[in-house]
Amino acid sequence: MAQVDSPRPGAAPGQPHVSKLVLLGSGSVGKSSLALRFVKQDFNNVLPTVGCAFFTKVVDVGASSLKLEIWDTAGQEKYHSVCHLYFRGANAALLVYDITRKDSFHRAQQWLSELEKEFSPGEVVVMLVGNKTDLGEEREVTAQEGKEFAESKRLLFMETSAKADYQVSEAFAAVAQELLQRQKAGNSAPLRGGEAVDLNSGPARQVKCCAH
Repeated sequence: MAQVDSPRPGAAPGQPHVSKLVLLGSGSVGKSSLALRFVKQDFNNVLPTVGCAFFTKVVDVGASSLKLEIWDTAGQEKYHSVCHLYFRGANAALLVYDITRKDSFHRAQQWLSELEKEFSPGEVVVMLVGNKTDLGEEREVTAQEGKEFAESKRLLFMETSAKADYQVSEAFAAVAQELLQRQKAGNSAPLRGGEAVDLNSGPARQVKCCAH
């Protein structure tokens, strides 16, 4: 696969800053569907990702803009060792699980443990994402379970449905907003560092977290 430059330390005047975001989680939790819905406003039953897919999109947050380089990693176990290569230079991560599969929720927690081995606390913005709220009748992981785990680890949290286009853009926008907040707070670029996210620390960081 062609190499893509790591996020650059800054942005030229008038140009959006660049930030690298990785999508992590088990196979078939909807990582690729979330990326396609966000980037192309499209949804279809995509084939399993082989290795890693790559997307870009500019997100406007108020008067600022941020270009997200989105790395969609394969969820199958046979690609597990390869996925670690895509952590390098990451500024943010979405840990995605399927709300109808408890095992995928546990796997997302394992991915977080592996991220914690690669980065210092608070070095990357991490959001826990419970996908497939359109299948609520088959739910195995409650919104409260997801929220409580996220709060215990100081992660952003949101439930989504790529199929129903529910809170997909909001999830990516919340991550972009947090990245820009950290930069404006004086953190060294490329958009890294800062304190861990407290979900209860004011309106700028609040994220709708529950599907009713």
